[in-house]
Amino acid sequence: MKLVIDENISFAKEAFSFFGEVILLPGREITNDNLKDVDVLIVRSVTYVDEALLKNTPVKFVGTATIGTDHIDLKYLNENKIAFADAKGCNAYAVAEYVLTGLLKICAEEKINLQEKSIGVIGVGNVGSKVAKFSELLGLKVFKNDPPLQRKNPQEKYYSLEEILNCDIVTLHIPLTFEGEDKTFHLIDEDKLTQLKENSILINTSRGAVIDNNALRKLIAQKNLNVALDVWANEPEVDLSLLERVKIATPHIAGYTLEGKVNGTVMIFNSLNEFLGTKYHFDFNLPEIKHNQLDYNKSEFDLIEFENLISRIYDIESDTNQMR
Repeated sequence: MKLVIDENISFAKEAFSFFGEVILLPGREITNDNLKDVDVLIVRSVTYVDEALLKNTPVKFVGTATIGTDHIDLKYLNENKIAFADAKGCNAYAVAEYVLTGLLKICAEEKINLQEKSIGVIGVGNVGSKVAKFSELLGLKVFKNDPPLQRKNPQEKYYSLEEILNCDIVTLHIPLTFEGEDKTFHLIDEDKLTQLKENSILINTSRGAVIDNNALRKLIAQKNLNVALDVWANEPEVDLSLLERVKIATPHIAGYTLEGKVNGTVMIFNSLNEFLGTKYHFDFNLPEIKHNQLDYNKSEFDLIEFENLISRIYDIESDTNQMR
């Protein structure tokens, strides 16, 4: 068996060599010619998997070590009986922690009292549910919006998009979809952006195109928005004029922790085992964490000190400066 795997997937060679010959390639350079005698393709979000890539190849299993599937033509895979697996939830804690870090950074710089504010969470799946929990612990009033979940659980309390946009903070945790009643492409368009509160905070760690980036660029100054973006329309290209206007800017790395990446590998490894009926085992040994606790001894919540503490774990300002 032959496997082509994105070279940036953690432990790719070590883990997947159990299954056969592993060929590592840059994700953006994988072509149809590379797959002429390949049985398994494992990618990240930088590789678009469709008919053009897979036609006339023996590929029977496609895995993506990521949570999103907008780079996968699922219809083509289904029609051609090609098995598929993703890694939903692999980096959920990492992304939620990024949102918390960005939120604290903006609030500390703008002297915003978090405990008096409301947060609207659009998408309450693996990541959004954790963001909601963290927010509650910080004393924020949480408003949730998730139409698919609302249909499944009508007894749960959810809010309309219009109500969410009236919150002090809005954060997006949704897949990018282009059709259907839950289409998310440009879900936050110019009209929705104008509904945001003056001086509100907008955070996007899902997919760039769920927000109309052109409209956002125009409205940031007009609405005095405090924006944190980890994702951008037309990645890897970035709108430089938008980049200049946001408070926090990072290159799609919110979930890019070692733990998150390894979780993605583990999930695809297990899915391939299941597909093939094999029982291979690989020990994904992570390095020992030497300092796993920071103490916060204040009797009352001090935003500045708490943000300083969090920045010792992850310096989001440094990543923003590097991107600029």
